[in-house]
Amino acid sequence: MLELEFFGAAGEVTGSCHILRVGERQVLLDCGMIQGGRDAEARNAKPFPFDPAEIDAVVLSHAHLDHAGRLPLLVKRGFSGSIHTQNASQDLCEILLKDAGYLQENQAERRNRYRKPHEDRAVPLYTLADAEDTLPSFTGHRYHTWFDVCEGIRARFMDAGHIMGSAIVEVEVKHGTEQRTLIFSGDLGQFDTPILRDPEFPKHADLVLMESTYGGRAHRSRDDTLLELEELFRAAHAEKGNILVPAFAVGRSQEILYLLGKHYKEWGLHRWRIFLDSPMAIAATKVYWDHPHLYDDEATRLSKTMNPMPSLPNLILSKTADDSRRINDIEAGAIIIAGSGMCTGGRILHHLKRNIFRPRARVLFTGFQAYGTLGRRIVDGQKEVRLFGDTYDVKAQVSTIGGLSAHGDADDMSRWYGSIPGTPPVYLVHGDEDAARAFKHKLTSEHGAQVALPKPGMRIDLKALADTAVA
Repeated sequence: MLELEFFGAAGEVTGSCHILRVGERQVLLDCGMIQGGRDAEARNAKPFPFDPAEIDAVVLSHAHLDHAGRLPLLVKRGFSGSIHTQNASQDLCEILLKDAGYLQENQAERRNRYRKPHEDRAVPLYTLADAEDTLPSFTGHRYHTWFDVCEGIRARFMDAGHIMGSAIVEVEVKHGTEQRTLIFSGDLGQFDTPILRDPEFPKHADLVLMESTYGGRAHRSRDDTLLELEELFRAAHAEKGNILVPAFAVGRSQEILYLLGKHYKEWGLHRWRIFLDSPMAIAATKVYWDHPHLYDDEATRLSKTMNPMPSLPNLILSKTADDSRRINDIEAGAIIIAGSGMCTGGRILHHLKRNIFRPRARVLFTGFQAYGTLGRRIVDGQKEVRLFGDTYDVKAQVSTIGGLSAHGDADDMSRWYGSIPGTPPVYLVHGDEDAARAFKHKLTSEHGAQVALPKPGMRIDLKALADTAVA
């Protein structure tokens, strides 16, 4: 048997999870958390559509929770194999998974305080202890180094340019006389972005499993994005308000800090107090600074003049809850970077509560906002939002800076696919239906590719690929 089956992130953006079967062996590509939507919590808690105890290994593309967030649950439910990922991703997973377990414990505890004795008790998806029990299963690898996953399957990682340690996964599968090469894009970054190297180009594929998050969009140019940020900071200073920046703790927070440090003088940032209000982002930033060999050329040059944090003399690291609460009294002159990036939880909610009704305040979105999230509702222009049980008018100015996305746009992804010889068949995942359909049209018209939009439960016979590839 040579087979690929789709589970999560097929027909949607989050919950990445696919399974390779080679003979009697089964390997997962990612095991991510479903994010956004009212039913996300219930969907995450459902039984896996496979027996975790029968999975031999996991190959993980990167550390973001929508790709790695259910690994502790997998272990909790019986998985005992190895989790293979890039070295920096292993370091980041320790931070993200432990934080996720801690937050879920706290969330369940808060809910149980208000439940009556006869009501069912809230149970966390997994705990901090569950996350810690998962960490010994990780095995880290360098880019470009082949490793054996299990009998009949070997893999290696290439740089995806999305976040530190993010990987394009090249998988070779063998069964009898049959051999196939599968390329899993993971999440692809933009070309020419700060800190990270550009996505690398595979040299061969019989099948490409590819993301499509921004399959229907083009980002603003880097120069236009930087000019827009400069104008925003200057206008906000004149208006005497705060700027809230919902940011993912891994990737986005580090890129924002890097840009603020690089453009400190020209953007007039000395007039602000800059807060990184995220213990997880603070820890993740250290991981970024601990892997300088993964920087692009510009970041390599600048890193020689920087300490463990970017050169921002007015940067304040808010590690504790008390540190965060002290920001509450500031009504103007603060740039507050806090998670979560889609406003689904975290300290950013407390800052929204104290600023979103202020016409002089600004909310600056720099990343993708999934359907069903608070961030998406704010971006879409919702006039009122609920925060901690109360309703607030949205009077703050809302800006979206798409050029800072950690995801490549449709042109970036098309360029990446077009570099692969032989026009292999493509299966688009990790995108909503509209984005995937738009990107399918682009790949078909620009490259003549055969493109499919899989749904959960769809299976591909990898032995048949030789007959379907386009010359």
